Amino acid sequence: MKILTAAEMREVDRLSTERAAIASLTLMENAGKSVAEFIASRCPQFADVPILVLCGKGNNGGDGFVVARHLQKMGASVKVFLFADSADLKGDAAKNFKRLKSVEVTSVSTPDELPKLWDESSGATPIVVDALLGTGIRGPVTGLLRAAMDEINRRPPLASIFAVDIPSGLDSDNGEVHGAAVCADFTVTFTAPKTGMFQGEASDYIGTLVVGDIGSPPEIVEEVGKGSLRWSEPREFTRYAMRRRAEGHKGDYGHVLVVAGAVGKSGAAVLSSWAALRCGAGLVTAAIPAPILPIVAAHAPEIMTEPLAATAAGCISLHDLESGRFDSIRSGKKALSIGPGLGTEEETQQFIRKVAGSRKVPVILDADGLNAFDGFAKDLARDEGRLAITPHPGEMARLLDATVKDVQARRIDIATAAAAEWNCIVILKGHHTIIAAPDGGAWLNSTGNPGMATGGSGDVLTGILGSLTAQYGVEDWWRTLAFGVWLHGLAGDVAAAEYGEAPLIASDLIQALPRALHKFHSGLDRV
Repeated sequence: MKILTAAEMREVDRLSTERAAIASLTLMENAGKSVAEFIASRCPQFADVPILVLCGKGNNGGDGFVVARHLQKMGASVKVFLFADSADLKGDAAKNFKRLKSVEVTSVSTPDELPKLWDESSGATPIVVDALLGTGIRGPVTGLLRAAMDEINRRPPLASIFAVDIPSGLDSDNGEVHGAAVCADFTVTFTAPKTGMFQGEASDYIGTLVVGDIGSPPEIVEEVGKGSLRWSEPREFTRYAMRRRAEGHKGDYGHVLVVAGAVGKSGAAVLSSWAALRCGAGLVTAAIPAPILPIVAAHAPEIMTEPLAATAAGCISLHDLESGRFDSIRSGKKALSIGPGLGTEEETQQFIRKVAGSRKVPVILDADGLNAFDGFAKDLARDEGRLAITPHPGEMARLLDATVKDVQARRIDIATAAAAEWNCIVILKGHHTIIAAPDGGAWLNSTGNPGMATGGSGDVLTGILGSLTAQYGVEDWWRTLAFGVWLHGLAGDVAAAEYGEAPLIASDLIQALPRALHKFHSGLDRV
């Protein structure tokens, strides 16, 4: 879906009322209900802990009143803290305040009253709902609201913070913090993500981002959204949920060539090849240095192998490229994933640059494949063929002769500019991975978790991207790669739910792929 500015979101709300006859009060009702339902789904014991809903006087506070009412209907113990005089409430917020009825409301008028918030939780670990300020914030937050945000951020250990629409104090257009902002564990935004949720300081405040459907027609969102940023979500990827034909055979689902590994790094070749198989490719061949072939071949009998001549150090040499044998190996393949674990020997890096430069099949370039272009970044640019690169911030910094800080400060701009300059798709990994196309468009991904910061996770992604490319071709390659990134992150979330984040290892992602795909398919069935 499109990612919107605050002004565009207001226009979507207006047109939803004008064209689709959805009253603003109904939109607010749907918004608050979606937050309450998410809290209930995320916290199964929500009825056994105190829930504190902190509300301002605007529409964000109105959403909070709806959240409180629905949570109480679900059996929760809810208390509302109003950081305003109830006489100052207007419009839909005032109407929903009157609907609270049996929900206990406490007005907070001075900072001295703030520590009482935690007294209300009676020593239990509370759930806190932030509905103080929404997307219309202008200027720095001061006074009572600033003190309230600081107090929320001093929450008791294990308390969970749910932000309504956006963490209070965070600019929804640029991700800047206006004096202070709430550090949320979860943000439930409405209709579509906002541009500021992926820029500036947002990653420190948003937590897990969820988009609640409040009834605005998707076609209005598409019409109003003028930017080129999109958010990866299941409905964008319906073409990848097609059933396989009864008469289909392995040749229908693509043949991936994985070029990876070296002595001491055979695992990289295994992970990429195994992931490509698990993601549905009909055939996978791993072209690897001859000394590690027995290790790779022994891991999974479904992986075919081709030995490549090796250097004395056990890395790929130029021999099979110069003799033409590699061209024979590459012939008939639908995608080439190259780079994981190849090493940085000069001869191997020459091999990589020549193979990636020819692009006789679509190329996904990762890890040591990217290191081969350190100092040769201009050679990534080609008019012909298809290339996608998957740098993490450190690799991107080396390609651009910049610092990691520079890259992280301007992730979207950096990725889109590089994609245009190198005429390739740039997948800048990290929190909210960016998938940027040469025409300036970019997908932003929100699946995944910190547990995926482990060796081999990128190798798995390289295999997934090669697999999907082999299966679906390059007709809509940008979307295909965006789906691969989304699916990789979803597999990480499925695995983390089972093992936790800290114990997560790369092979867990591969083991979780079938469940992630099932979750994707079953989720679409409910749309």
